[in-house]
Amino acid sequence: MLRSYQKIKRRKTRIINVGDILIGGNNPISVQTMTNTLTIDTKSTIKQIDKVFKAGADLVRVSIPDKESSKSLKKIVKESKIPIIADIHFHYKRAIEAAENGASCLRINPGNIGSLEKVKEVIKAAKDNNCSIRIGVNGGSLEKKILEKYSEPNPEALIESALNNIKILEDNDFFNFKISVKSSDIFMAIGAYEGLAEMCDYPLHLGITEAGGKRTGSIKSSIGMGNLLLKGIGDTIRVSLSDEPVEEVRVGFEILKSLGIRNRGVKIISCPSCARQQFQVIDLVKKLEKSLEDIEKPITVSIIGCVVNGPGEANMTNIGITGGGNNTHMIYVNGKKDHIIKDRDLASYLEDIIRKKAENSSI
Repeated sequence: MLRSYQKIKRRKTRIINVGDILIGGNNPISVQTMTNTLTIDTKSTIKQIDKVFKAGADLVRVSIPDKESSKSLKKIVKESKIPIIADIHFHYKRAIEAAENGASCLRINPGNIGSLEKVKEVIKAAKDNNCSIRIGVNGGSLEKKILEKYSEPNPEALIESALNNIKILEDNDFFNFKISVKSSDIFMAIGAYEGLAEMCDYPLHLGITEAGGKRTGSIKSSIGMGNLLLKGIGDTIRVSLSDEPVEEVRVGFEILKSLGIRNRGVKIISCPSCARQQFQVIDLVKKLEKSLEDIEKPITVSIIGCVVNGPGEANMTNIGITGGGNNTHMIYVNGKKDHIIKDRDLASYLEDIIRKKAENSSI
């Protein structure tokens, strides 16, 4: 079967750990998301984490805005099947509490924590509890001094903020950290990540922040992160959508699948449909995308409505269907003609053989 023509060469980085997940080096690019429930509502938060875990999330971030939330974190960590990243803004005590209550990583901006002494206390808590740190630089929340110097957010400002914060951690003998330099502006984010990638060897967390709703946000994230990933930049990603966290995970994996970086679940290759189609392609694709969401094993499926491109696409997929006349269609398995079906419910029939393929090495 045909494979990608070009292998992406990853940027060389040091390796850090976020719980039992290794980030950087040649380790898989991790996909993460963030809960949008109230953290003090432990039941709802745990339920949401379980959903994103089933969707394939490697890591999940949980906001810790107050002391009650940091207390809830202890129970959430115990119930979670994936490492928890505690999202901290400004208050250093929340970071210390999160580390002590089991967080695997603290998302902070050291420059916004306060005095150097407070930052040192956070670093000590991270060391004592085997907790990593993500330096989270964001175009919308740069330090006052940086903004005064550059007048407005730009790639250079994001990079300088990141380098300043890197120095704080390094000066305190802490190296188990990754960095993000996010912006809602694609070009600003790309410029910042490219520049930072040349200046350090720490793992980078990619994201286009506040990307928008599902459609617009997916497109912006795909362009921004895809551009960087093609250049080998990026060790963990989050797609920021105004949507449910599980959708962020799904889009994240679609980005990685499209680049041949990491495959999970069913990848459908389908035609846009036209007057030549011998079955309702669009309807069939929608049904299968929904019914096959739970499959984890990487499987490629081609759904082509006629014989113009159908056989060629089927040659490169695990399962394929090509439309024929008189409601008669050809089924392909591993790129070869396998059998003909007639007058069948295509959605249920294809779902059945795809699931069998997922369960076994052959049908």
